[in-house]
Amino acid sequence: MAMADTAMRKEVLLSALKLRSGYGGKPVLQGIDMDVREGEIVAVIGRNGVGKSTLMKTLIGLLPPTEGHVVFKGEDVSAMVAHRRARLGIGYVPQGRDVFPRMSVEENLKVGESIAGKARADDYARVYATFPILAERRRQPAGTMSGGQQQQLAIGRVMISNPSLILLDEPSEGIQPSIVQDIARTIVDLNKRTNVTVIVVEQNIEMIRAMAQRCYVMDKGRIVAALTPQDLDDRDTVRRHLAV
Repeated sequence: MAMADTAMRKEVLLSALKLRSGYGGKPVLQGIDMDVREGEIVAVIGRNGVGKSTLMKTLIGLLPPTEGHVVFKGEDVSAMVAHRRARLGIGYVPQGRDVFPRMSVEENLKVGESIAGKARADDYARVYATFPILAERRRQPAGTMSGGQQQQLAIGRVMISNPSLILLDEPSEGIQPSIVQDIARTIVDLNKRTNVTVIVVEQNIEMIRAMAQRCYVMDKGRIVAALTPQDLDDRDTVRRHLAV
């Protein structure tokens, strides 16, 4: 009980308040309300097409809200562009990874420096310790690596800038199951070591259950349920919310 009380006392790091957004006048988000506290790993789940990726793009600032607010570290960032939100400490790993294929692993990591200024040697050491494969392949063109290795690189590139919040959009997509579990374990370990907060959009039940401490369920642009750690222990409950 004491641990639960401590968790509740942690500061809210990010809030979405009555958040609406969409594409070209077509509404997708229909008034999202959510809070994420410091040090949490929170999953956002739901069927394909319910607005999960749209939520992530709105939180990072790639899509402007048509109504409502995004509040980060107590500051209303709703009108702020994506790179300014990144400088405040929000890291974003998009669906499909989006690494630069012709650039080496190390050059891709250097792109992450542009967010928060020049990285130190120990920032690189931390990323390489978290993902040893990146140290082994640091001179290799990113496009020649496997999907799982590219996903590790995309996360490493965000880590270089020391964000306090990482937005992960479908990290398991196109990755073999053994690597999915490796990435889930790595994120959990990173969260324990650094207290980085994580919001993850995901469809993979095992990854959700391995990573998330709690979970929001989306349907038709709204949050329709919140799952507790106990709910996440029940695979059937999670599967029901993911059912097409």
